[in-house]
Amino acid sequence: MPAESYDVVVVGGGTAGAFAAATAAREGLDAVILERKSPDQAGHIACGDAIKGTSTFPDVIDLDYLREESFTNENIERAVFLNPQTDEKLDIPFGETAGSVVDRKRYGEVILEEAERVGADLHYDTVVQDVRQEDGVVTGVTAVRKGSPAKYDAEVVIDAAGALSLLQDKTDFSASTFDTNVNYSQFCSAYREIIETEEPVDYDDAIVFKPTEELGYLWYFPRTDRDINVGLGFQMNKEPMKLVDALKRDVEQRSEFDNATVKDKLGAALPTRRTYDSAVAPGYMAVGDAAAHVNPCTGGGIPGAAKAGHWAATAAAEAISEATADTEAALWEYNREVQTDFGKRFAAMDLYNIWGGTYDVDDLVGLITALPGQQLADAVAREGTASMGLGLKLKTVLKTFDTRLKNWRTLYELAQVNRIAGRLKDVYDEYPSGPEEFEDWRARRDAVMDDFYELTGADPKY
Repeated sequence: MPAESYDVVVVGGGTAGAFAAATAAREGLDAVILERKSPDQAGHIACGDAIKGTSTFPDVIDLDYLREESFTNENIERAVFLNPQTDEKLDIPFGETAGSVVDRKRYGEVILEEAERVGADLHYDTVVQDVRQEDGVVTGVTAVRKGSPAKYDAEVVIDAAGALSLLQDKTDFSASTFDTNVNYSQFCSAYREIIETEEPVDYDDAIVFKPTEELGYLWYFPRTDRDINVGLGFQMNKEPMKLVDALKRDVEQRSEFDNATVKDKLGAALPTRRTYDSAVAPGYMAVGDAAAHVNPCTGGGIPGAAKAGHWAATAAAEAISEATADTEAALWEYNREVQTDFGKRFAAMDLYNIWGGTYDVDDLVGLITALPGQQLADAVAREGTASMGLGLKLKTVLKTFDTRLKNWRTLYELAQVNRIAGRLKDVYDEYPSGPEEFEDWRARRDAVMDDFYELTGADPKY
């Protein structure tokens, strides 16, 4: 069976994969996306659907077309925080930065259409089964395409296969820096439904969320004034939640869902951890969920995945042009781009996630709601985010620190966490320019983490 040969093989047609393939094609490379789903099902992914917009997306596809086709609600002006203890709610305005909610399936279809339009091949119904590797260098993959065996040769394989990617189980990373310190407890299990209400909801300009008992959050995100993305998740290092039952109980308590119709159901796992320390190996790169490019507090990952896919393909194109893609060093700039951009922020946010796990969610909610409501709203508005979990809310608590509160000891500890988060970001700003300095960098990062664990008494996450 002869192999099909490409410069770049992208495994997975989500945000990261589509932007990687589009970028590679625009760089003049032969690129293909291997998508396991059929054309009818491609783009059907469990997601909260909330997004800030396309302003940070790489300009390698028609972003205006993407917005016109898939952005169904561009008028998200506030967040609503529901207190599970008192049923009170806090409105939090976004200020000048409005958010959006998308139809995730149509969004997924469009980015694949666009990747194909700019020159990438697209192979649907293709399930990758193994990685081909010679002398530590990834040289391609094997797959089953429409029921028949298939082989693909590649200068670079870009792994966009999602959380807990199968490719990483199949690849020997022993001679590389690729981060293998990954396990299920660093992930979140999530479930969502698309529910159509009989009447328009009164929060079509808001994203609504409520903390759950497992340091996750339940969300109500309006795609339109009647189509609501409703979902929740829990951290996998906590006791499992019965997600469907928990969601059903909450929905049944809300009058707007009387006689409503469930249009779609879907579950997923997503990373709620820092980004991979290194996501490159000779001939191989990981992007998006496959490299934990997700905010560990909110689960938001679309913008980071788009940028990561673009950066990975740009680095791959340069390495291929210099015939050095079989080395880590030639692909390393991609690591540096990620870590000095959203990687450092996600690593810092992860500290609040870990710290929060040392408390009961009721204690944390009590801490948050003890603060002056308007001050907290003003603080969160300045964050300019369109997706907020409990961890991010805790971070904003520091902006309204009040020593008169009965929770002052906890607040003091949280302030110390904030200082350590600042130190951690400084270390990430000094991410090395090549793999030869990587171990020294990681030792400095881990020393900061040791100080954090000593302060909080939290169990090490990594």
